Amino acid sequence: MKIEIINESHHPLPRYATPLSAGMDLRANLDAPVVLRPLERRLIPTGLRIALPEGYEAQVRPRSGLALKKGITVLNTPGTVDADYRGEVGVILINLSQEDFVVEDGERIAQMVIARHEQAELVEVSVLSETERGAGGFGHSGVK
Repeated sequence: MKIEIINESHHPLPRYATPLSAGMDLRANLDAPVVLRPLERRLIPTGLRIALPEGYEAQVRPRSGLALKKGITVLNTPGTVDADYRGEVGVILINLSQEDFVVEDGERIAQMVIARHEQAELVEVSVLSETERGAGGFGHSGVK
């Protein structure tokens, strides 16, 4: 699949790190470093604009290394870039650690996964079909 992209950043295009990677790393496109204080959230620009085909979305997800080592994650995980959006792709980062974190220009801050999706037609009914689980919610299957 080919996806049109405008790169207004001063970094290379996102790419897959390995042949079997699901996500491409997104980089911060900054004029100056951004300090994220504990529990602070900021919209970090990437300088990228994309045109996705109909029926696809781009999911913006955290990078596991930043999450584990630094407590930095994407706040609305996964963030969705719709096929009709043409603005800059931004990443909402939050610092869940107890220390300041400095986002540097060019730093890999998130990953982007291209995924197919469907649009559903909702059909209102008065009764749903029965299942073994039924209305069992959070923790319904026990601890072990």
